Amino acid sequence: MNKARKTLLERLFAEHGQALVRFVARIVKSPDDAEDIAQHAYLRLQKLSDEKELENPRAYLYQIANNLAVDQLRRGKLHVEYLNQQVSLEGETHGNDHTDHQSPERVLAARQQLQSIYEAMDKLPLKCRQAFLLHRTRGLSYSEIAHEMNISVSSVEKYILQALKACRRKVDSSP
Repeated sequence: MNKARKTLLERLFAEHGQALVRFVARIVKSPDDAEDIAQHAYLRLQKLSDEKELENPRAYLYQIANNLAVDQLRRGKLHVEYLNQQVSLEGETHGNDHTDHQSPERVLAARQQLQSIYEAMDKLPLKCRQAFLLHRTRGLSYSEIAHEMNISVSSVEKYILQALKACRRKVDSSP
């Protein structure tokens, strides 16, 4: 069965790999993100096919990819809303001068800081980035991440700490 499952995934990847990436790219508007999401979709399908026989693996694959893409868009929207709330709260603590907190300089600084974090995340090893994102975006506990990634909890702790340090270094070194 293991060989049959591997053959199924290899066949799906060969037949639908690029089409799946294009499908996801239309949703998330980023080729790089689309490739990551497609890869995660294959990993999820592999885990799912471990548990049961799938009637239509291609349909499952595309549904998984679609769900992951929509989740990423939601996280992005939530992130923007969170940043807007933080900016609003910061403006309130400095008096009610709402013209200052949305000045072009502050918006640019926030965007540069966010870009620095994205750059730091892109340079992280795959497992480190995956553990960090599972924790921060999906809210999984360290033990849940360990189970999903098939690693130890101490490895999860190490990866998340490594990601936090990398982000902090990148943000601190940004102009």
